[in-house]
Amino acid sequence: MTQQKRPTGKAFAPEYQGALSSLSVNSSLTEVLAKGIEELRAAERAGEQRETARCGLAVAEAYRRLGRVTEADAAWKSSYRAARSAQDAGSMAWALWSGGTLARQRGSLALAYRLLGLAADMGEREGDVLVRGYSLAGLAETGRIQGDYEAVGELHEQLLAEARERGEARHTVWALEGIAQMHRNTGSYDRALALFEEAAETAGLADDRRGRAWALRGMADVVSVRDGDVERALSLLAEAESTCREMKLSSALAYNHKMRGNVHYRAGQYSQARDTYARALAEFQEMNEPRGTALSRLGLTKSLARLGRNPAETVVELTELRRALDRIGLRHTRDMVDKAMTELGVGPLPDTGNRLAEAVTR
Repeated sequence: MTQQKRPTGKAFAPEYQGALSSLSVNSSLTEVLAKGIEELRAAERAGEQRETARCGLAVAEAYRRLGRVTEADAAWKSSYRAARSAQDAGSMAWALWSGGTLARQRGSLALAYRLLGLAADMGEREGDVLVRGYSLAGLAETGRIQGDYEAVGELHEQLLAEARERGEARHTVWALEGIAQMHRNTGSYDRALALFEEAAETAGLADDRRGRAWALRGMADVVSVRDGDVERALSLLAEAESTCREMKLSSALAYNHKMRGNVHYRAGQYSQARDTYARALAEFQEMNEPRGTALSRLGLTKSLARLGRNPAETVVELTELRRALDRIGLRHTRDMVDKAMTELGVGPLPDTGNRLAEAVTR
């Protein structure tokens, strides 16, 4: 895979359309939101439904990435209605992609599958390879975070090949990172690190700062878990955090902090891990991000247990957390809770409702 040709062009953001097409993939989200709202209001005053839909998409994505999920929900739906009024199927597909991505972020995985599937179908009918590709990528990512690697691994590889063939750097970086994450989660650390490093290099050459920040986070994870190299891991995370702050990437920053907690925990630095997990937890709760919230709760619970928390309290917390993950359908993260039980020697946890919830989410 790494022997194939790599994209040579600069990264771009296809979700910034119409009057906003001049915005860079590296524009800060506050800048995107301000300009997006300005152009959206102008399009609405002019009665230009197609332009309203396009500007509304950028507004929806800025709100989503800033963690303002209520506003994001209203914005993508408004964009879709404007696109439908203009009979612009391409813009309708992009709005559905935005809505599906938001649904995944909020933990509504069934809705994410439905909206992203509709977007992919509509994009294919319209011959819009970008919205089709992004929507299929959304479906692949939804399956990946559930732990369905067998189901979505081939799709990740297909999308990587398509992105490389088009020379589309941003999507190439996304696919590399997704494949790397699956390798990391199944214990293939050398392969995972190589892919994360390729993603970071590709993003750097394409001036995709967001993609590079996520790749650096992945690299930090692997060098921490494989090598126990705390100093290098924290250095990689510090570089990524700088980008997250400059671009106002709220979700990426919270995941960066959660990973910093992981690094401290693996090194036996439980007090630092506790404080960092607590910080990430507050950030995820503020943006109503259930997966990040669950991961941070798990890290915080493990840290508190290592610092002498009453085992009975740990059992209660892990039980509640596993039930919450069953409701969302995040089986891979739920399995991490079961592993924590064994690691901490506080099990077994009650299994009430697990099999029913698993049957519903499959």
